[in-house]
Amino acid sequence: MPTVHLTSRAFVTVDGPEAEHFLQNLITPDLASLARGDARPGALLTPQGKILFDFLISRSGEGFRLECRADVADDLVKRLTIYKLRAKVTIAKQEQELVAVSWGDESGASQSDSSVRDLRFSDPVWRHYEALPAATADHAAWTRLRVDSGIAESGTDFALSDAFPHDILYDQNGGVGLKKGCFVGQEVVSRMQHRGTARRRVMIARSDDALPDPGTEITVSGRPIGTLGSGADGSGIAIVRIDRVKDALDAGQDIVAGDARVTLSIPGWARYTLPETSATD
Repeated sequence: MPTVHLTSRAFVTVDGPEAEHFLQNLITPDLASLARGDARPGALLTPQGKILFDFLISRSGEGFRLECRADVADDLVKRLTIYKLRAKVTIAKQEQELVAVSWGDESGASQSDSSVRDLRFSDPVWRHYEALPAATADHAAWTRLRVDSGIAESGTDFALSDAFPHDILYDQNGGVGLKKGCFVGQEVVSRMQHRGTARRRVMIARSDDALPDPGTEITVSGRPIGTLGSGADGSGIAIVRIDRVKDALDAGQDIVAGDARVTLSIPGWARYTLPETSATD
């Protein structure tokens, strides 16, 4: 069972008798259906519906643990505190030097409060927060797993305040509770869902050539249609306009990232399809 140690992670804990009510009305995932031992993707949005912070949320004791990038943890605490008002909750940052991630064998995971299943993946992937198992693989193995699964994360794959939840497939993997009611940015997310106007999506880019660095534009005939993210072994995360991908495929045009010709595919677990109409219709 491969195990990788991830650095630059941090925890933001939200505890207290009103912790669930407080978060349920603030962040994107539906906490009512979050089982103990599971970690669900989630986000705190701007009022305009864009992702201000992304994280994995799990139950911890009587409250919740938000695992996020270490470099944004302090800002996440400050933002949550703005919304606290008189809510009976305690919001704090916990330093976490390492998080261990393992996959490939469900029986290898401890069912303790410090090991949780990462629900972004269709096959079992476990995150260990205490008594970490020894690392047996390097960070590149984790990147390969994410890329092959089409799992985007802020930083290398998209910039915070620049992506909607639909862009990174939160509507597909439980990162947004579309039926739970109000949360910050909910009106924009619901409108996008009901009108079917989501056009930027995660796809997996593959190439026989060396892929360029994350942040490289993906283009068709010199026209940008998206951006390349994390890459591993000739594959990469791509966030692209799927209507323009359809146009390119219909016209038989090359899709390129830098000097590399790429093919784009929908992650196997995702439920969206390419639009029937083109970007110009």
